[in-house]
This record gives sequence, structure tokens and C-alpha cells, in this order.
Amino acid sequence: MSATVVGFVGTGVMGTSMARHLLAGGHALRVFNRTPAKAQAVLDAGGVLCESPAEVARQSQVVISIVGTPRDVDEIYRGERGLLAAAAPGSLLIDMTTSDPELAAELARLGRARSVDVLDAPVSGGDIGARNATLSIMVGGDPEAFERAKPILEVMGKTIVLQGPAGSGQYAKLCNQIAIASTMLSVCESMAFAKAAGLDATRVLESITTGAANSWSLSQLMPRALRGDYEPGFAVAHFTKDLAIALGCAERLGLSLPGLSLAKRLYDELAATGSGAKGTQVLLRRYLEQAPARQS
Repeated sequence: MSATVVGFVGTGVMGTSMARHLLAGGHALRVFNRTPAKAQAVLDAGGVLCESPAEVARQSQVVISIVGTPRDVDEIYRGERGLLAAAAPGSLLIDMTTSDPELAAELARLGRARSVDVLDAPVSGGDIGARNATLSIMVGGDPEAFERAKPILEVMGKTIVLQGPAGSGQYAKLCNQIAIASTMLSVCESMAFAKAAGLDATRVLESITTGAANSWSLSQLMPRALRGDYEPGFAVAHFTKDLAIALGCAERLGLSLPGLSLAKRLYDELAATGSGAKGTQVLLRRYLEQAPARQS
């Protein structure tokens, strides 16, 4: 598939690295971003700018999108200058945004009516995974379309799993976000407890990241947070969006998820007080402000 012309919609923190991997892998790339200046790094690497998602679709055999919200996905796919209206029969559209499973299923249905395959393929691994092409990619959709997409997805990720029919990739990604949500509370509470007890939190990390308590959040994000580095990674504003989608799905499924609800409330507070653009590890700052270190 080295000669495939790939379209790429959305060149943010994640998308820029992912698009550049596709260029490095030999693919011709057609690019759209609502703010063209934010696509400059991809254009400098060889991408060609298009004026709309529709133009991307007309010039590409495969189109990847990774944007902000389900509303953005809806507009990019079903808008007047959207992907579905312009994609040729036989095209493959892959949405890698974390979005609503029901929207993903609807887009796949609309695609089938036009002989266009639509996959939902959200990712986990953050900016580091995007830069290193080690993302975990969770895919929903037709198995044959998945096999067509896999060589391209393998350029950007390491673990690529078909979860089931359309929407299943989104449900799997929400499982990931639910797990992270409560984990972030626990690792921040652990570090706040260490500080309050008069311990060197960095030394505590040396011990507990090699035991049963270890997690990606503990080993990768807490060292950054303890240094006062709250830059994203993955921004609070995006995380609150994901948690809202997860809570909406849980309600439809008849589930009560109190850990998720608490995490959503705390992250909403961070967003409301000006930390929406910070990384999710900024939650530690909230705990430390409420639990100062014990004086010796």
C-alpha cells in the first residue's frame, strides 16, 4: 500500500506526529486543518494542503480524521463540504477521534449506502505514543475494511485490534478512559499522601512503580507532575469530553460508575478554573494544594 494517497484531517498534538509517520512511510498525503497554520509541520514534511474535507476525500483513497469532539466528527463527515458527500465508492474513511459509539455506527451505515467503508479507530498512548508510532488502536467496523486499513494503521501504532462492528472501537476506547479516570485519582492521592507524610515522593515512585501498584499514569505522568510539568500529553479539556461521552454511554447501558463520575467532577473543576489546556497530570496540583507537606 506504499502508493496509497492518504487524506489526513486534523493536525493537532496527536495528528501531526501520526501524519508525519505516514509521509515517512511513503504515502502521499492530502491535509486539511481548520487552522491551516497548525498544519505547517506536516506541509513542511511533504503534505499537500486542501481547502476542505471534501477536497481531501476527492483526492484520496483512504482518509484519516482525528479531531476534537463528536460534533466536529459529525461536521467533517456529514457537513456540506464533508467527507461522505465527496468520497468515491470504494474509499476507506477512518475516524481516529475519541467520539460517540452511536455516531460511529451511524457514519458506518451512511458509508455503506454510498459503498464507502467507515471505521472507528480511536487511539491510546498520548503524544509519546503518537511520536514513537506505538499507539494502541481500537477498531470498530467491517473485518474486510479492517484488513484494508491495517497496513496504514501499522505505520502509526503497535497494538491494533478489531473490537467488533462499527462503534466497538469507540466503546473500547471509553473502557480505556474509564480505567484511566479512576487511576489518575488514585496515583495523585498516593503522591499527595507521600508528600503529607514527609516522604520524598520521587523515592516513593522508585519503589511502587516496580510493584503491583504500577501503571502508565504512575510511571509516566507522576514524575512529570512532581517536577511541576503540567503540559499535555493529553489535555484536561479533551479528557473531560471523553469522560462525558463515557458517562452518557453508561447511562444508556444502565450502569452506575461512581469512580468515573467523581473523576469527571474533579476534572470539570480543573477546566473551570483555567487548567483545561494543561495535561491530565495537573490533577496532582489540586491535591497538593489541599494537602501540604508535613513539616519536620
